[in-house]
Amino acid sequence: MIKYGMASSWTGRRVRLRAIEPDDWTAFTHFADDDGRGSRLDLPRSAESYRAWAKERSVAKCDDDRFRLAVETTATGELVGTVGSHRTGPRSGWFEFDVMIGADHRRKGYASEALVLLLRFMFAERRYHKCLAAVFADNEASLELTRRLGFTEEGRLREHVFFAGRHHDLVMMGMLADEFGRRHTMGEP
Repeated sequence: MIKYGMASSWTGRRVRLRAIEPDDWTAFTHFADDDGRGSRLDLPRSAESYRAWAKERSVAKCDDDRFRLAVETTATGELVGTVGSHRTGPRSGWFEFDVMIGADHRRKGYASEALVLLLRFMFAERRYHKCLAAVFADNEASLELTRRLGFTEEGRLREHVFFAGRHHDLVMMGMLADEFGRRHTMGEP
């Protein structure tokens, strides 16, 4: 059972989740240099592509509970990353999340608090039953984050993703709504 409190749905102690605004594009250009995926090599993007992406996201509709929110600090209002639900199975009651915190802002608790806010919304307001996370097996920081939040390893897709010249395992982590409710209250991140 999920316990409810009086905190703002989108604001924790360290972070606030908000819609992406068109002017956020400049921060995203800095995050692209180190997106936390290790040695994955993506094609370079132009400043105009970031501008267009941010403008598109700022007016995007929530499609089947798939969305991306900006993560900003409550202390300064600085944009430090994003969090969102990127795949959903509404009929079965599951969703997948992703979180990206810029390299200069990691290890400050922003990702964990942003995820707790997202999980509260998806479990309590959208009535999802399960959350999944697909994590690269060599991404110890993300594996530790999900474990610390109460996720359980449910399986491993061996040599599932190719980048940096080799195949990598993908670890599937999962958490049920009642497991979240036992570990986290609705009022405190």
